[in-house]
Amino acid sequence: MTDDLALPLPVISEGPVSVLIVDDNTVVRRGLRSLLEISDGIEVVGEASDGVLAESMVRTLHPDVVLLDVRMPRQDGIQTARAIAAETTVIMMTFTDEPDHIRAALSAGASGYLVHGSFDANTLAHTIRSVLLGAGAFSAQALAALRDPGPAARPAVDRKSFGLSERQAELMDLIAKGHSNGDIAGELFLAEKTVKNHINAIFARLGVASRAEAIALWLGTNGS
Repeated sequence: MTDDLALPLPVISEGPVSVLIVDDNTVVRRGLRSLLEISDGIEVVGEASDGVLAESMVRTLHPDVVLLDVRMPRQDGIQTARAIAAETTVIMMTFTDEPDHIRAALSAGASGYLVHGSFDANTLAHTIRSVLLGAGAFSAQALAALRDPGPAARPAVDRKSFGLSERQAELMDLIAKGHSNGDIAGELFLAEKTVKNHINAIFARLGVASRAEAIALWLGTNGS
């Protein structure tokens, strides 16, 4: 069911990617491992059943990517993401599609949020690689949560205060709509490398490190 993925997948670079799977459900962990072990260039380096163990394993194994559940014993995924996001790339992968959980996870530093059922075996490895290349990986539910500030009304965002140029603001609008770098390049008649350079400049100006953070800030759903 790949149509639920909000961002189309970019061209994937070569090279092995190490992955740590974190979920308190043994069946889910085994299922994800099975999907990834048949994918070229993906190495599952470990499994953890809770956030406390995940933190320890991240510091020991140094995985490129952590697939992280939200609801777990001892320490939940949001607390864990906050603790490890500076050391690895975090993709939330969970059955939980509640907007408050999604916004909290992305604010905690997760680079993507996938709800089980919004991806299949043919796209999971590509999605992991796409996040490492700087793209976001959001299921439709997660992107909707980023766009919607929730029941408590927030004041309108003064986007001019971010100091972006007119072209950068145009790019940021497209990023917030879930477009990939390739889509943006086609729509604005730019080289994809030019788009990437613009996005790097936008992130530096906004003081963010990921698409999720940029979208949340641009739409005013970052809790500030």
